[in-house]
Amino acid sequence: MYIDPKLSCRRILIVTDAWRPQINGVVRTLESLAKQLREWGHEVSFLTPEPFWTVPVPTYPEIRLSLASRRSVFLAMVRARAHHIHIATEGPLGLLARRYCLERGKAFTTSLHTRFPEYVAARLPVPEEWSYGFLRWFHDPAVTTMVPTPSLRDELRGHGFTHLSLWGRGVDGRRFRLGERSMFTEMPGPHLLYVGRVSAEKNVADFLALDVPGSKIVVGDGPERAHLERLYPEVHFAGYLHGEALAAAYRSADVFVFPSRTDTFGNVLTEALASGTPVAAYPVTGPRDIVTDPRAGTLSEDLGLAVRRSLTLERLHARALGEQFTWAASAQQFVSALAPIHAAQRLAKAI
Repeated sequence: MYIDPKLSCRRILIVTDAWRPQINGVVRTLESLAKQLREWGHEVSFLTPEPFWTVPVPTYPEIRLSLASRRSVFLAMVRARAHHIHIATEGPLGLLARRYCLERGKAFTTSLHTRFPEYVAARLPVPEEWSYGFLRWFHDPAVTTMVPTPSLRDELRGHGFTHLSLWGRGVDGRRFRLGERSMFTEMPGPHLLYVGRVSAEKNVADFLALDVPGSKIVVGDGPERAHLERLYPEVHFAGYLHGEALAAAYRSADVFVFPSRTDTFGNVLTEALASGTPVAAYPVTGPRDIVTDPRAGTLSEDLGLAVRRSLTLERLHARALGEQFTWAASAQQFVSALAPIHAAQRLAKAI
């Protein structure tokens, strides 16, 4: 159902365990969403880990978990006086916000950004279905659970999820654009780029092990970086880049390589496309929902073949596909899925 996002501007509270200084797609998505909603006149507030003590996640210290009390979270939610409550993550803050809504009979929406079961299974001997059971329990009382792609929606239905709605992503086409290719000029071409976390679930080693000509560049950081730097000393590890430096990296690459098989969307894909850089990726959820024009990128189980084919593609086609993803369209989907907190909802399951 279409809802004019500029009508009846409301107070929207978004609860998220993922927040600055983390650098990831969840944080960028929420910040971009809030910017668009505020331009339409909505009041957007966030409940994040910032005011609370936090502890690092074992083996993943850049992600920190809040040590927030029930009282402090409940008080913050009362003070927000929100017309709509959206719970973006399943961490400590998300769990307490969910409890607040259920105890007070308030409707809320949730979103699923991360393949939590696959990430846990990559690090611990925990069956994926156990984790999916937790996610079903967490999201089931929500009026709707927003997911970024049709492929993920279909997969989650196969795991027993219901009441799912689409909430796509956008890209800043003014920052990520065609232009001068000013970086990597000292390296032999072609220039093959990866941007994102350097961690086990991102499968970066598949990219670095490819037998393809040119230079491989990794932008980002994470727990696997030191290990991969030792294994692949010829690869250029640039660390995190921000702002215009990141945009220039995208523009300067010949192909953007996305080796992940576990992402739910992949904001970096749309950023690369908007920069005119063809994509090479596996035909999995995320890439197959985004790279829908074979003139803009190549999806193949043979990632090396995908890279070689994408080297032949025209940058203008990549840019044209990237322009189809806008934050205005993303925010419209988000607003249309919101539920007033006083709306009737299904009988919540006991906590």
